[in-house]
Order: sequence, then structure tokens, then C-alpha cells
Amino acid sequence: MLSEPRSGRLAAWGNAFLAGLVSPDDAVPAIVGEDAVHRVEGVPGEPGSVGLTLALGRLRGLGVTGFRVALPVPGHPLGLSGPPAFNARALEAEEAVVASGAPYGLVPEVSEAGPAGDLHVGVVWRCLPVREAPPADVPSLGEAERELAEALRDATAVLSRLDVAGSGPVAEAAVDAYRARAERGRELLAPGYPPRAVRVLELAQRVGLLVSVARANGHGGAVSASEIAARGEALRPVERVARRAQVAAYNAYVEERGR
Repeated sequence: MLSEPRSGRLAAWGNAFLAGLVSPDDAVPAIVGEDAVHRVEGVPGEPGSVGLTLALGRLRGLGVTGFRVALPVPGHPLGLSGPPAFNARALEAEEAVVASGAPYGLVPEVSEAGPAGDLHVGVVWRCLPVREAPPADVPSLGEAERELAEALRDATAVLSRLDVAGSGPVAEAAVDAYRARAERGRELLAPGYPPRAVRVLELAQRVGLLVSVARANGHGGAVSASEIAARGEALRPVERVARRAQVAAYNAYVEERGR
């Protein structure tokens, strides 16, 4: 939850590219991020894998006008619209990009090579047919913002009552990592996104920080089975709300254009 999903980067900067707000020279490095290389397979009209610049241009020529994000997990097909074959791949990856304007979707397959600290990360995006239908369970920005505020308040109260550890080296490292990202927070979304989308995405990541710290710090003071179960029950809906908010933020550009 804390790290920016690759589908988020592709959707955000892909939208900026489609709108003519950034050039491929700006969009592609932003999408690749710290990975070594990204390729796309299955682009209509291309027999093999191609680079992101060619893939985005080809998809635009096929009628794609925007990109949405899906962040599904078992039991919650968030952002998906089918068909089952695409949904299954997206569920395995726990993320996907769904195009607007043409029935295509992209699912990342990530490979790693090399020793720890010097990993070579490659990504292949599989371009697949999707069903043109409303995405599942995606809230508006306003709904997401309200849900996040309520979830953060409720979860903090429950976790405080259960004395879940909120300090120590793991928690401190997580907080430091979040602060480093927050310092460059305006890079979370590409040009063209409304300020409210940036605000919702930042809040979603703060909520994700709470969930990650609570899980990474073991059982904290929740030593009984019932207390551990109660903490799990408190975290699950919070994580769900944060994922919904992330999707709402990334999809805000397409939703704004639709209105």
C-alpha cells in the first residue's frame, strides 16, 4: 500500500501523454521509475514486445482516450470490468490498467535478477482484451476522502485500545520512507490531475502507513488470540478503503474528462 503501484504510474503518466501534456521523453521515464526496463506484449498490430513509447502511441491510434487503475484482491475485484481471463491475471498481479475508449487492458509481470541491493527489475505489460463496462466498486474522490477520514479515525481508536506497537526500528523506517515520499508528493500524479486527487492519494498512503506499521510490528500488546483477531478485523476494512481511494485518485483524470 505504501509503494506507488506500477499501474498507477502507467495510468497517470499515460493519461498525461494522451492529453498532450507531456512528451514520451517525460512520460516513459516516469512510468519506468526505478525499474530497469518496461516492455509491452500483445499490442494489436505488433508481433512481439515493444517499448512503452510505441505501445502508448499504438493504443492512442486504436482509440484509447484514457487509462484507469484496478487494484483487485481476492473477494474484491476493485476497478475490474471483465472478462474472467483478464480479471484472473489482474488478480494474480493485484493490479492492472484498463483503457477507456477502446477495449484493452494491461497487466504487469515483474521479474527480478541479481543479488540483494543490486536487483535488475524488468516489467512486461500484457495487453489483453477487456469488457467495456463500469469498473467495479470505484468511489468518487469525495466519497473516498470521507471514507478515508472515517477509517483512519476508527482504526486509530481500535489499534490504540489494543496497544498495537507504533514504535521501534520497523515503524521508524516506515515513517522515514513515507516522509521521503511526501517531500516529493507532487510527483505522485502527473500533470492534468486535479489537486483533490493528489490530496486523496496522499491521505490514502498515510492510511496505508498505519496498516503497514501495525502489521510489521508483530502482535504489539495484542497478545491474546481474540485481541489479534480484533486487530485483523480493524485493519481489513481500513486497507480496503485505502485501496479504493488510491483507485479513485488515479482514475480522477478519466472521470473528470467524462464529465
